[in-house]
Amino acid sequence: MKFKGVNCCGRLIIIFLWLYSSLSVAQYKNSDTSIGLKSLPDVIKWRLNAPASPERVAIELSDEWKKNDFSENNYAVWIGHATFLIKNNDITVLTDPIFSNRASPVGFLGPKRLIPPAISIKDLPKIDVIVISHNHYDHLDIKSIKKIQRLNPSVRVFVPLGDKKLLERKGISEVSEFGWWNSVEIKNTEIVFTPAQHWSGRGLFDRNKSWWGGWLIRTREMSIFHAGDTGYSKDFLEINARYGDIDVAFIPIGAYEPRWFMGNQHVDPKEALKIASDLNVKKAYGMHWGTFILTDEPILEPRQELKRIKESSNLNSNLILTVKPGEWLTLNE
Repeated sequence: MKFKGVNCCGRLIIIFLWLYSSLSVAQYKNSDTSIGLKSLPDVIKWRLNAPASPERVAIELSDEWKKNDFSENNYAVWIGHATFLIKNNDITVLTDPIFSNRASPVGFLGPKRLIPPAISIKDLPKIDVIVISHNHYDHLDIKSIKKIQRLNPSVRVFVPLGDKKLLERKGISEVSEFGWWNSVEIKNTEIVFTPAQHWSGRGLFDRNKSWWGGWLIRTREMSIFHAGDTGYSKDFLEINARYGDIDVAFIPIGAYEPRWFMGNQHVDPKEALKIASDLNVKKAYGMHWGTFILTDEPILEPRQELKRIKESSNLNSNLILTVKPGEWLTLNE
């Protein structure tokens, strides 16, 4: 059997895992319950017909964060992939922290980083809260969370329903689970777990046995939204209906090809712009690109396609910005 573009053994592993994970009974579903997982024949079709793996190119990093003071308020730094360091007037939040070299359960297989984290764990400021959007290895990295908690023993870790036991088995404490629309208040900040259109699973028999979603971080002065990993759905109109317009959003723009396979679970740049419009954001930043090779599009295409769409449609230049990992983003401008 011949496979295009990627090591044959790697493709067989993907098919094997999908086959066995399909034996598990799904517990959690998307708000649009007609959106299901792709079948094993679809997985085989994708992997057999995929083009050569995208060329490994690195996006540029910035050290601008070194020139600023972490004690300031209302800033964010993109560390890479879906990992953002966010500080409002109250608390410091880290989203989907992955600092490991691979997004994988093992250190010798799986997607390898194209760029290092823009800030190392030892250089982070004190972290009050870690929020996890879902349990895929590129968003829930146990090693990173354990290292962060060793340096921040009181850090609270917020996860979707179904994931708490996983973290506690690994020795992680202060873990709280959230269902959609569940919220908690810390000082003057409300943190809300919101719906997304995706799926979950880390092993052979846990497909959709935990939930997935985004996180809304709200004070009276500012609302900050992290969309996690998602396909396009009406969930974002519902978020806006419940909580009003969003000041700052972090929205995925990569890992979307081929569309026939990825469309239900990952937005492309055009759909990312629609999410920003549905949320009526003042400013948004693109994420989930440039760090790992997960799908078939070229590494730089998400940024290029986003720019092309905005220019051809005369859209607000702030609707979604692409920035360098390590840039200092002032959120209240």
